[in-house]
Amino acid sequence: MAADAPVPPASTRPPAPRHRRLVLQLGGITVAAFGFGFALVPLYDVLCSITGYGNKKQLNEAALVTERPDEKRTVTVDFLAMVPSVGSWEFRPEQRSIEVHPGQLYTAMFFAKNLTGRDTVAQAVPDVAPTKVSAYFRKTECFCFTPQHFAVGEARDMPVRFFIDPSLPANVDRITLAYTFYDSTALSAN
Repeated sequence: MAADAPVPPASTRPPAPRHRRLVLQLGGITVAAFGFGFALVPLYDVLCSITGYGNKKQLNEAALVTERPDEKRTVTVDFLAMVPSVGSWEFRPEQRSIEVHPGQLYTAMFFAKNLTGRDTVAQAVPDVAPTKVSAYFRKTECFCFTPQHFAVGEARDMPVRFFIDPSLPANVDRITLAYTFYDSTALSAN
């Protein structure tokens, strides 16, 4: 080869072996990440079945149950709302109690207002009494599932959708659903 032969530009030269290896590694990582995305769907389903959060099977069962309510039976559901001494909130149920038919879907509303003087985050913690019937009280939608962000002075109505499982023992005719509304920001500051 003559010493005067021109050198091809860098864009037309074949990639060096180590560059080729890097491109293959990056391509492999891309394929693995894409495959991992598909693997997340069954992993999510397993997580939901273990924890009960977002469980499609339970939500489908809830839809089926609400098609066959027990209209011959009524259960009184009482609502309570509490705020601990930390934080400053107005928090209350819109109605103190309702009569429900097991197997029918109902919505109850709670009202909350941020009186803390700052933007904050609050979390509602539910409690069902008597404790032995908590397995029969099914919430399909609830403000307690996620932290609630409130601006200064913000007020809002918050729904809880629920039904009572028709297999609730016959001797139970009253259930209490109580929420304690914690100011998460105030708790983390202490």
